[in-house]
Amino acid sequence: MPQSLSHSALIDIANTFGTPLYVYHAEKIKSQYEKLVNAFSNSDVVFFYACKALTNVNVLRYVRSIGASVDCSSVNEVKLAMHAGFTPTNILYTSNGISFEEIEEAASLGVNINIDSLSNLEKFGRKYGHSYPVSVRLRPNIMAGGHLKISTGHDKSKFGIPVEQVGDLVTLVKEHNLFIRGLHIHTGSEIKDVDVFLKGIEVLFEITPMFNELEFIDLGGGFKVPYKEGDEETDINLLATKVAEAFASHPNPNNRPLQIWFEPGKYLVSQAGYFITKVNVIKQTGSTIFASVNSGFNHLIRPMFYDSYHHIENISNLGGALKKYSVVGNICETDSFAWDRNLNEVSEGDYLVFYNAGAYGFEMSSNYNSRFKPAEVLVKDGVPHLIRQREEFNDLLRNQVELSF
Repeated sequence: MPQSLSHSALIDIANTFGTPLYVYHAEKIKSQYEKLVNAFSNSDVVFFYACKALTNVNVLRYVRSIGASVDCSSVNEVKLAMHAGFTPTNILYTSNGISFEEIEEAASLGVNINIDSLSNLEKFGRKYGHSYPVSVRLRPNIMAGGHLKISTGHDKSKFGIPVEQVGDLVTLVKEHNLFIRGLHIHTGSEIKDVDVFLKGIEVLFEITPMFNELEFIDLGGGFKVPYKEGDEETDINLLATKVAEAFASHPNPNNRPLQIWFEPGKYLVSQAGYFITKVNVIKQTGSTIFASVNSGFNHLIRPMFYDSYHHIENISNLGGALKKYSVVGNICETDSFAWDRNLNEVSEGDYLVFYNAGAYGFEMSSNYNSRFKPAEVLVKDGVPHLIRQREEFNDLLRNQVELSF
C-alpha cells in the first residue's frame, strides 16, 4: 500500500513516544482536501469535515488552517470546533434523535443547524419561526455503503425524515413560517459508485420546488478510500463532473444557483493515520500462529465491529520471509485484528503498523479492561508533535466518586 510516512520515520516515532500509538500525517490530510477542492473548482462547493472521524483539537485546527469547514454530530463537537477556531458560519451541526435542549444550545452558539425529525422541527418552528434559518435531513430510501452498519439512507434507517413524509414537512414549514435554507441527505460510508450521489440529487430535485428559500443542497459524505491492494476509491473528478451537470440541468425554481455542500470525514483523515503496536507474544498452535500485540479492540474496534480490513506491516522486519499470522489483541474477549494474514516473519518486540487508522480509530476507543487509551502524534513538516498524552492510572479514576465502606 502507498504510504506517506516512511518505515524508518514510524519506527523512530514509536521509539520516541512508545506504543500503542496513533500517528497522523498533516500533509496527507491537506492533499486529500486539495483533491476535493481542485476537482470541484468549477462549482460552488463547501466542504465540511465530518469531525466525528477524528476530533483531536489539533487536527481540527489544522483542518481549519487549510480552509475546510466542519460538520458536527453533537453540541460538544460544536464546542470543540469553536475552541479550535472555527466560526459559527463554518460549523454545521446535524442532530440525530437528540433532545431539543441540545438543538437550543447549538442555536445559542449561532451555528448552521440541520434537523432530522418532524418532532424536533416542529419544536424548532414554535420557538424560532422564521428567525433562524435551518436545514432538514431527509432519508432518500437509497441503499448504499460498504456495510449495513454504515448505510444510513435506506428505508429502515433511523436517520432523516423519510421522503414519503415530505407533505407533513411542508405543512410544518407553512404552519410555523420556517426558513428552510437547505436540504440534506447522507446515504452511508464507503460509497464508490458515483451514481449513488446522482440518485440522491434526483430525489432532492423532486423536492426543491416545495421550498422557496433554499440556498444549498447538502449531499453528505461517504467517499470511499482504498484499504487494500486493488481497492478503488471514489472517482472524485467524475463525481465533480456529474454533479455539475446535474445542477446545471436542474436550476433552482427561484432562479438562484444552489450551493453544494459535502461532508467528507474518513476521506480526509483515514489514509493520514497509522496505528503502531508492539508484539507481546508469538503463540504457535496446530493451525495458527498468533501474533498478540499490546492493544485490542479497545483501541481499534473497526475490525471487530465492521469486519473492516486494515493493511498491516511488520516494519521491524521488512525483508523477512512471509508467514501467515492471526493478529490479535490483549483484551479478555475474542479480539482479532486480522486472520491468516501474510506478514514478514514476526518476533516478539516487533512493531506492527496498521494503515488507514486515522478515521474512527482513537475516536471510538475505550478503557475496556481498564486499559489506558493510547497517545496521539501529529507529524507536520516532518516533525512529530505529541497531541495527546498516553493515559495513566489516575485517568481511570478521574470522575469516579469514591465512597468509604
